[in-house]
Amino acid sequence: MVNAACALDWVTVSNEVEALQLEYSWIKQYDPRFNVRYRDDKSYPYLAVTMNEQFPRVQVMRGTKKPGVRYFGPYAHAWAIRETVDQLLRVFPMRSCSKGVFVRHERMQRPCLLGDIGRCSAPCVERVTEQQHREIAEDLCRFLSGRPDSFIKSIETRMQAASAEQDYERAARLRDDLAALRRALARSAVVLPDGVDADVVGVVSDELQASVQVFHIRGGRVTGQRGFIVERTVDSDDAHLLEQLVMQLYGDEDGADAMMAIPREVLTSHPVADLDTLAAWLTAKRGSKVTIAVPARGSKRDLMETVVRNADQSLNLHKVRRASDLSSRSQALEQLQEYLDLPLAPLRIECIDISGHHGTDLTASIVVFEDGLAKKSEYRKYAITDYKDDLAAMYEAVTRRFGRFAPGGSTDNDEQQRTRYRPGLLVVDGGAPQVQAAVAALTALDIDFIAVCGLAKRLEEVWLPSEADPVILPRRSEGLFLLQRVRDEAHRFAVAYHRQRRGARAIASVLDEVPGLGPAKRKAVLKHFGSVRKLKAASAEEVQGVPGVGPVLAQAILATLSGSGAGSSSAANAAGNSSSNPELTAMNGGINVTTGELLGEANNHVAAQD
Repeated sequence: MVNAACALDWVTVSNEVEALQLEYSWIKQYDPRFNVRYRDDKSYPYLAVTMNEQFPRVQVMRGTKKPGVRYFGPYAHAWAIRETVDQLLRVFPMRSCSKGVFVRHERMQRPCLLGDIGRCSAPCVERVTEQQHREIAEDLCRFLSGRPDSFIKSIETRMQAASAEQDYERAARLRDDLAALRRALARSAVVLPDGVDADVVGVVSDELQASVQVFHIRGGRVTGQRGFIVERTVDSDDAHLLEQLVMQLYGDEDGADAMMAIPREVLTSHPVADLDTLAAWLTAKRGSKVTIAVPARGSKRDLMETVVRNADQSLNLHKVRRASDLSSRSQALEQLQEYLDLPLAPLRIECIDISGHHGTDLTASIVVFEDGLAKKSEYRKYAITDYKDDLAAMYEAVTRRFGRFAPGGSTDNDEQQRTRYRPGLLVVDGGAPQVQAAVAALTALDIDFIAVCGLAKRLEEVWLPSEADPVILPRRSEGLFLLQRVRDEAHRFAVAYHRQRRGARAIASVLDEVPGLGPAKRKAVLKHFGSVRKLKAASAEEVQGVPGVGPVLAQAILATLSGSGAGSSSAANAAGNSSSNPELTAMNGGINVTTGELLGEANNHVAAQD
């Protein structure tokens, strides 16, 4: 099988039972030569209610479905169904015996054991009428067709009441009954009830591409699945993208083929543009009403989440395959050399991104790509402590990163040592102002051998310091895809460090006010709880679980946290006042620059280019 395989693909579901059911369905459909199990005529068990009989019977059934019988399932475990039926008979005491047993006790005029213990209403001895027994069966069907939340809550209430009365044996029986009920009634997310015919369309997208997954549901079962990657245009949002995809899915179907291919219901992950017109078009092609909707609750919503999860994994897999392809990486580097007018292909690319929250806790990240692949061992992160401005933070980050490349900036005067790890291209996350800030920092360092460009979000424009207008790379080009990967990785790394620093600073600033809490114990508390929210929600006994924290210190910590609202507000006001200072100066190795000077220099440079 390994030698004969040419591709590998998968579908994500919620649990092992769903995976087993989907595997069974596909083995029955495709009959693969390497599968031995499930190739016989054995099928999954259903819980069935024979409404076509005079006295309906509840039982476990397999095989071909019969008319007049209500089926619920399928389920993976027949024993769980039998245990559930035994539990349900306490509430819905309907017939569960075979025809022979029923006739025998009808002649004997004596109920069976289930009738004696109250698990059957004993229609065989006329304890209930035919109409009363049918109403019991209909109540059971309504329960199985709906959501069993109220019944589960009832069992939980009875179990808790039995435990409170110290009737632990009855509580244990109810606990076991509840577990069996949940196992059997956990319907598969890849199976919809009541013979639903629908196509479920899920879309996950980024700025350049969109991943589409379609699950075809016929008779409540998944009969097919397909997925593909499409390119996004500049002005297409998810609503218009879904409209185009639905038209492509069913555009070639006409006549009898349209009746078979177009379902009664199309479920989408996002609202569709021009919904009424699209629904009318599908209705005309199918010959009967077709509805388009976004599921909001229930089993259809669960199935949509499964489809969207598959689309997300498919998009990630596509990116990984594209990034790991050697020819694609080589093509991307050649395109960047051509489009950005570089003297050589940028074998080493570095990208800088600034992350902050309302001007506080500014951080900078630098990621490194060599030969089109991330080199995480050389990632860097900087805490920007003196500024509350993105441009000044960009200036400082570039200065700190490339200060050692400046003449005299390295302890080793050897030229080869000084330029060994210099990048062929420096990418900044942003537009023209961010590019000018980076160029100003490199110019102050007397560095002219590093090319700089900026990648702006949404339109994916590439800004060069020597051009007044952005460079527009083809949206399907490998070069733009590589720049996007580098920019997104820098953003991810910067946001992760910012959240880490912001959370640690918030909890540390509050704990500094606790009397008797030294640096070692403060570090232990930080490591144990990790956030102020968790520490505030903890009890005194839980705080005492930290090594070295006694009852008195635990009470002091909780008392300080409960009264820390005013202090944090004052600190925030103080931070806001300090951020209003226009003279924000970066100093590194004798290099000084203010925000106003930096913006003026950037504007003058652009004006000169115009």
